Amino acid sequence: MNTPAPAGIDEVMLNFSPTSLQILNAVLAVVMFSIAIDLKPDDFKKLVRAPRPLLTGLFSQFIVLPVLTFCMILITQPQPSIALGLILVAACPGGNISNFITHRAGGNSALSVSMTAFATVGAIVLTPFNIALWGSLYAPTREILRKTSIDPVSVAITVGVMLVLPLILGVALNTKRPDITARMRTPMQYLSMGIFVAFVVLALAANWALFLQFAGAVAALVLLHNALAFSGGYATASLMRLSAFDRRAIMIETGIQNSGLGLILIFGFFSGLGGMAVVAAFWGIWHAISGIVLAGYLARTRVAH
Repeated sequence: MNTPAPAGIDEVMLNFSPTSLQILNAVLAVVMFSIAIDLKPDDFKKLVRAPRPLLTGLFSQFIVLPVLTFCMILITQPQPSIALGLILVAACPGGNISNFITHRAGGNSALSVSMTAFATVGAIVLTPFNIALWGSLYAPTREILRKTSIDPVSVAITVGVMLVLPLILGVALNTKRPDITARMRTPMQYLSMGIFVAFVVLALAANWALFLQFAGAVAALVLLHNALAFSGGYATASLMRLSAFDRRAIMIETGIQNSGLGLILIFGFFSGLGGMAVVAAFWGIWHAISGIVLAGYLARTRVAH
């Protein structure tokens, strides 16, 4: 089965200026910093002593989701740029709103924040690796990668500077001056979320006609992909016999992807390739909606910590 898409989606390039890309880098760094000020070195030590939930979550994030994504692509056979967009989103670490949604859902917020932190560090290696591996295994996307000549080292540097550096700074500030982070934590989280949403909306506005033209081609695939991500996270945690408290965190962390990072990689390394950019942008809208709805449903039933 070949999923229909408008002609030209593999050729069209969305407009995103270098200045806009730098601003998005800075916005995501602020978002990551707002997450990091919730963490202390002791949080990591606890997970080292009892690592099963964290390791299960990372396995779900970086192995289960890419495998499910590849299987979905083989079955649906979307346009090449759409397929590579799905692979790239699946290769990204958890998204910046996953911690907020996990808290709303009554899941293990500490596990969620720690997963975001560890996945962000791991993404330096695992994100370019998964893009290269799964993209090269599917012939149509392998052709895009061959033409693009994406440099894994450059991707790693981008991820490191944009996400890992703010993570280290946030943890350091929370360790040395917890009085400051206690005052800034809640305002910072709301501010960073507001700035991120506003920037994505403004960035899409410059490409709104193209986005509307191609959104229909990716909508069903993104909805299916997101459902697979949530289901894969829950199933993985259940197979590992984790508590319901931990299962909720892993399910949400797997189903909420860092589509902002995805957009940066798409505009920075793939010249804003149409299918990829529309997939990442649509993901950024849809996973927030589905995550909040799911959290509202789960919050009706509290689970033991």
